[in-house]
Amino acid sequence: MRHRVIAALQLGSHSNGTAATLDKILAYEKDIKQADCDLLVMPEALLGGYPKGSDFGTRVGYRTAGGREEFLQYWQQAVDLDGAEVSAISELARVCNTAIVIGVIERGGATLYCTVLFISNRGELLGKHRKLMPTASERLIWGQGDGSTIPVVNTAAGRVGAAICWENYMPLLRTAMYAKNLDIWCAPTVDDRDIWQTSMIHIAYEGRNFLVSACQYQPPPSKGSARDKTWPEGKPLIRGGSVIISPMGEVLAGPLYNDNGLIWASIDLDDIIKARYDMDPVGHYSRPDIFKLSVDEQERPAVSSAKPA
Repeated sequence: MRHRVIAALQLGSHSNGTAATLDKILAYEKDIKQADCDLLVMPEALLGGYPKGSDFGTRVGYRTAGGREEFLQYWQQAVDLDGAEVSAISELARVCNTAIVIGVIERGGATLYCTVLFISNRGELLGKHRKLMPTASERLIWGQGDGSTIPVVNTAAGRVGAAICWENYMPLLRTAMYAKNLDIWCAPTVDDRDIWQTSMIHIAYEGRNFLVSACQYQPPPSKGSARDKTWPEGKPLIRGGSVIISPMGEVLAGPLYNDNGLIWASIDLDDIIKARYDMDPVGHYSRPDIFKLSVDEQERPAVSSAKPA
């Protein structure tokens, strides 16, 4: 038996910005140690923030000066991979002896990316995944990732990969990820709908892998704020729904709603092999004589230079 403990931290970005959000995360150090988890997953856009309800002053055909100022402020709250925030999360992973998967807003020059970072239990940055397809109005504020950042990494908990929010609805991405033989599917999100739970159960069962989905929890907007005027009274901006699911589609922990908190479950990685006995989506159930998928994992920079021979 190969026993591990996997966990999700349900938490929302602080309204005062990234520094305050980091303090919220670090305040859970004692809880993380107590859970003694091998892997901890945190929500989409936790560091940097998910600006639910914002339009950044954009309508089809024009942008406003106020919207440009709002984007500047959002850009200022984003993180650099060599910055203090990532260093602090890496140190948290090291002192807790826990691999961490966390959603951040990553600065890439003037462009922002919705990114997931993979950090080892020794505090090493193992890799990143940039969201391939920002959804709807997210396309106004985030760039698209390319195929060079869809890794599956080895951690103390097993082989781990991630799809962010509605990327989980991309069938070809799921197939490409399954082919990398991952053990634990991580789904950082801000989707708090009931149907998200159905989707998570489906993906765990389809891939025959363990799944951890970590969602933000954002309380109702403060009284008198601009958003308070248009938001249903008492309704959270994001209600959470973090959950852990087995390779047979069984809910092991959660879903957690309407609160911050840590959920965890003890797992046996051998259950993956048992589950794939009758359905291995990229093995005996794949029919490669009929279906083939080609995945381009090259980096696609805007400019590439070659020195003359």
